[in-house]
Amino acid sequence: MTTRPDPHYAGYRYPAEIITTAVWLYFRFPLSLRMVEELLAARGITVSHETVRQWARKLGVSGISCSAGLS
Repeated sequence: MTTRPDPHYAGYRYPAEIITTAVWLYFRFPLSLRMVEELLAARGITVSHETVRQWARKLGVSGISCSAGLS
């Protein structure tokens, strides 16, 4: 049985968990976009810093807190 994809992330190349984690890292810790890119690369996820920037701009802090179930 597969889970239905989150409609907020429809059309993205990466799963919602990766997008949420990348943007959460960027906003939660004092990391640059390139540092987030390197952290993901260390875990085998190839994503550019520009992609992380676009995710952060579009989703913002409120989008991450809702998706991650954070209060």
